[in-house]
Amino acid sequence: MEFDFLSPLDDEILGFINGLSSQNLGSKVVLHSSKDFPDLNKVDLAIIGVLENRGAENQIEDVNLDHIRKELYGLFPGNWHKSIADLGDIKAGNSVEDTYFALKKVVAELVKRKIVPVVIGGTQDLTYSLYRAYDELEQMVNLVSIDNKFDFGKEASELSATSYITKMILEEPNNLFNYSNIGYQTYYNSQEEIDLIEKLFFEAYRLGEISNNISISEPVFRDADIISLDLTSVKSCDSGNFITFTPNGFNGKEICSLSRYAGISDKVSLFGIFNHNNSKQESVLIAQIIWYFIEGYHYRSNEYPFGSRDNYLKYIVPLDEEELVFYKSDKTERWWIEIPFISNVNNKLKRNTLLPCSYEDYLGATNQEIPERWWKAQRRNLL
Repeated sequence: MEFDFLSPLDDEILGFINGLSSQNLGSKVVLHSSKDFPDLNKVDLAIIGVLENRGAENQIEDVNLDHIRKELYGLFPGNWHKSIADLGDIKAGNSVEDTYFALKKVVAELVKRKIVPVVIGGTQDLTYSLYRAYDELEQMVNLVSIDNKFDFGKEASELSATSYITKMILEEPNNLFNYSNIGYQTYYNSQEEIDLIEKLFFEAYRLGEISNNISISEPVFRDADIISLDLTSVKSCDSGNFITFTPNGFNGKEICSLSRYAGISDKVSLFGIFNHNNSKQESVLIAQIIWYFIEGYHYRSNEYPFGSRDNYLKYIVPLDEEELVFYKSDKTERWWIEIPFISNVNNKLKRNTLLPCSYEDYLGATNQEIPERWWKAQRRNLL
């Protein structure tokens, strides 16, 4: 059974949670104890810890999630009605491959059950296991990484926190349709890596772009299946991480806003947070990041790809050589653009599909400007 890989919460954490007020979040979460495992038929969100850090070159001490759980469960929930469970931890296996296997199996089973896992690592190479969990679902996967680096590595290098994207691109079966990076910092990435992003028609947004207008990230999250958040993307003065010192990065408000965008996306089915430093200071921010993801999840509107296009306003924009078709939700006023099916090529999408976009994309199209996200999606579809 896949869930045999999960170890229950220890007595100290259980005692802390049981001592909280009935109004605290911890009192409203179903817990995996040595005596009881949550009924997954009644669970919408599942929190999982992964005590694995061997994917980092400079390993921190053993992963300890106690501070994070205490900070998170000591918070007060919003007006939430979804059921949340803490399923405990996946302990580090005899080899790192054992941990990858256990995480893949647990996550795959949860996603099949329509339960959204919130995975707290460990190092970011665990994202590869999250990606491989979708193999059994036989679907193309869109990954969004909130990170100051692209995490490409040499083709022959072993899987690590700084090379897992390369492994996703090269290894079969290749189910990665799109990779998007939010918040990269140019001086941490070689020009060769930046060129590779363009060559593969992936998407990357610099830290300054997002900080200047954080709303441009919302359509990117709306099209994602997996979100992988590297905590070193947050500047140290806001995160409390002075072990891996980062003078520039997102501030606390921005990273929580991004987390809420991830949660509110109807398509996101998996959220992972990685590369923390075990400190009590950083745990305060991590708890709030998770809180905002859960908050966003509770305000999902179940629009495309889950709703019908009948409730959308359709806009056709004629260009010189073709026409673009936009849809606007009358419920949330969010926008999508249609990617047409091309019958005479090996089309990955196999059907007309809608790509999340912004109102600014529509306005640009009315001025004969083709949206870059639409153009890249078209090219990826032909690869």
